[in-house]
Amino acid sequence: MAEVKLAAQVRTDFGKGAARRARRADLVPAVIYGHGAEPKHVAIHNHALMMALKTPNVLLRLDVDGKDELVIPKAVQREAIRGFLVHVDFLAVTKGEKVTVEIPILTEGDLAPGANLLEHLLNTLPVEAEATHIPESVTVSVAGLDAGDAVQAKDITLPAGSTLAVEDDTVVLQVVAAQAEAQAESAEGEAASSEG
Repeated sequence: MAEVKLAAQVRTDFGKGAARRARRADLVPAVIYGHGAEPKHVAIHNHALMMALKTPNVLLRLDVDGKDELVIPKAVQREAIRGFLVHVDFLAVTKGEKVTVEIPILTEGDLAPGANLLEHLLNTLPVEAEATHIPESVTVSVAGLDAGDAVQAKDITLPAGSTLAVEDDTVVLQVVAAQAEAQAESAEGEAASSEG
């Protein structure tokens, strides 16, 4: 797992006006929570933070007044239309500490022949992992799955050191028959029976 180091300035001004001023200065307002400490209000350079957040569950080492803070992103608010960063909540973590995070689910392989569709009931999988070893993603093979087949959380091989943070029998992916083709077949069947 990648660790990214960023500089963070302590914020002493709060409210909408202060947040707007920070964003005009190309800074993103953020708050660091965790470990029972008072929340720390900081501002981080927009572009550097945006690039770091392209990696899911990235581990960040924030330099706050010369002190390193190890954090992971917990909530990221973006501007609705252009997607600019508006505000970020971070969770302070320590090496060896377990955290619950959502990791992206990737699929590989081809479904069984036929007009079947793969339905993602979950796009991310909740797992518990050591804060400095959070997996970037998990890959599930869907090779040969046919309509009616499903993949449950317990069927997914997790990276070492990770455990499920969801019920074992939670359905993650399922294969469904394509509706358009099923409707066309029933329409053809009805037409054939009315002609006969």
